[in-house]
Formats: sequence, C-alpha cells, structure tokens
Amino acid sequence: MAWCDECDELVETEDLTEDGACPTCGSILVDEERKPVPWYFKAMLVASVIYLGYRAFQGITWVAHHV
Repeated sequence: MAWCDECDELVETEDLTEDGACPTCGSILVDEERKPVPWYFKAMLVASVIYLGYRAFQGITWVAHHV
C-alpha cells in the first residue's frame, strides 16, 4: 500500500495507475518496501510475554491459596 499526501489516504497497490500514480489526484506515489522488524522489538515482545505469563501464574497461585 502507498500513502498519498495529497488525498491523505492509503491507496491499494492494485488501484495505482500503470505509472504508479494515485487514481484520485494523479500524484506519483512511491510504494515503500517493508522494513524488517528490529531485533530489539522482538526481544521486548518476548520479554513482555514471559513477564505477563509469570504475573498470571502468580495471580492464579494467589487466588488458589486464598480460596
């Protein structure tokens, strides 16, 4: 998908004209390549899942001991 600054909206790749222009306003759009997700973002997600899993385990054991 490409972003059109003139129309202020996303334009589907298949809707672009043959020369890569916006079908509404005609401005030339550049379809950016997808950038890979940084390793530190993946590490943060893994750490968050581990932390939240541990906290869920603590909450379940706390409830089990107080019921």
